[in-house]
Amino acid sequence: MEQIQPQPRRIADQVLQESLDQLEDILQENSIEEEEILQLHTSTGTEVELDQDLIDIDLAALEDAVADIEQFLEEKRKTN
Repeated sequence: MEQIQPQPRRIADQVLQESLDQLEDILQENSIEEEEILQLHTSTGTEVELDQDLIDIDLAALEDAVADIEQFLEEKRKTN
C-alpha cells in the first residue's frame, strides 16, 4: 500500500526537482558554449598558420629594411 508523503516533504521534492531541471539547463548551455569555443579554436588553427607565414614574410622584409637603414647610416657617416 502506498504511503502518502507529508506536505513539506512533497514541497521539498518539488523544489529539488525544479533545481535539478535548472541545473540541467545550465549544463546544456555551458556544453553548447564550450562546443562553439572548440569549433572557433579549431577553425582558427589554419588562420594561425597563415598568420605565421605572414610573420615570416614580414620578418624578411624587416631584415631587408634594417640592412638598407644600416647602409644609409654608414654612407651618411662617411660623408660627414
